[in-house]
Amino acid sequence: MRYLLDTHTLIWFISGDNQLSTRCRKLIEDSNNEIYLSIASLWEMAIKHSIGKLNLSQPFNKLFPLQLIENDILLLGITLDHLYDACDLPLHHRDPFDRIMVSQARIEDLQLISADSMLDGYDIQRVW
Repeated sequence: MRYLLDTHTLIWFISGDNQLSTRCRKLIEDSNNEIYLSIASLWEMAIKHSIGKLNLSQPFNKLFPLQLIENDILLLGITLDHLYDACDLPLHHRDPFDRIMVSQARIEDLQLISADSMLDGYDIQRVW
């Protein structure tokens, strides 16, 4: 299967946080699955880290390249098709990072691993 991690999902996964469901941890760790992280998530974390809303165990520019490699997580860029789709989404969710991830999941046929039930209003498969 192919999955896209929501930003909080990655943070909880790499920190060993119990808020991440056992089911989702197993999906991420299963080498038969393709796991993606949106560049939007890295951007969101960089912003939050720079304004003091996200504390990290290592410098940002060391932690995330290492985590992507160690956990075999593929980085998903943002394309024009993702942006076009995001423009047409209903406003169930107003967070721009979540909206672009919804569009990426739709366009790339990915299931979104997220605890955010507000995303259920979109025609995507949310896993939790």
